[in-house]
Amino acid sequence: MTDKIVVAALYKFVSLPDYVALREPLLQTLLENGIKGTLLLAEEGINGTVSGSRAAIDALFAWFARDPRLADVDHKESFCEEQPFYRTKVKLKKEIVTLGVPGVDPNARVGTYVEAKDWNALIDDPEVLVIDTRNDYEVAIGSFEGAVDPQTKSFRDFPEYVKAHFDPARHKKVAMFCTGGIRCEKASSYMLGEGFEAVYHLKGGILKYLEEVPESETRWRGDCFVFDNRVTVRHDLSEGDYDQCHACRTPISVADRESEHYAPGISCPHCWDNLSEKTRAGARERQKQIELARARNQPHPLGRDPRQAD
Repeated sequence: MTDKIVVAALYKFVSLPDYVALREPLLQTLLENGIKGTLLLAEEGINGTVSGSRAAIDALFAWFARDPRLADVDHKESFCEEQPFYRTKVKLKKEIVTLGVPGVDPNARVGTYVEAKDWNALIDDPEVLVIDTRNDYEVAIGSFEGAVDPQTKSFRDFPEYVKAHFDPARHKKVAMFCTGGIRCEKASSYMLGEGFEAVYHLKGGILKYLEEVPESETRWRGDCFVFDNRVTVRHDLSEGDYDQCHACRTPISVADRESEHYAPGISCPHCWDNLSEKTRAGARERQKQIELARARNQPHPLGRDPRQAD
């Protein structure tokens, strides 16, 4: 296990008024340790997924530990054989996960954290409304039994769905979850502001649940989408069988790849009939460059460009 690449998904809502000044020393720490991936900094905190050797990831968290605000940054680890990222970035943002609602501040108000070991008991309660706060393409490949799918294209769509479908007077208990915990934590702050009283969210998200809850006791069904080149992970956190369409960014299954509408790097059954010719031409050229790089046994930065969790 020690020879494998460590993938660390991390975030923390914490007041960082000097976040702009933090960017350069953080980026240098990543570069000096050969760490790949993207971290987001904003006044409300830090978020992202990075990967590197065991020693490199330990060095990053040692750097965090020198700042009391980041010393206990929440993170989940998984492992893979190859580097899942091609670039190293630290970006400055207005929000570390974009909800787009002014005044929502998890540093000031947040729902009740639920540990992975206690999650089954909570969602088994018939009075609890369970909401998946992730996007439609994530939910399509896996979710918890009985969870509501808001069918959002972006986390920014979540507030509108809540206003249209849920009522604090009727929905007395709400439990939410997401990949690593950041979206459901911010959603809990929003829901409290909308008048929902008993709001719970899964601490550490799906990844922590899959890590800690035995598969024999799981309420999870399917794979979990992750924002790196693995695309999905199974219950044991090993890499799943999904790939990702380079044209529309949708996760594609083994069956999708057997479709007559699947062209590697160019189209898939989800997008073949609605791509513009400009998009197709760009996809063809990108795939050509990827194949040339592969023939030279070189990684290509456009091989996959995973979406940020938005």
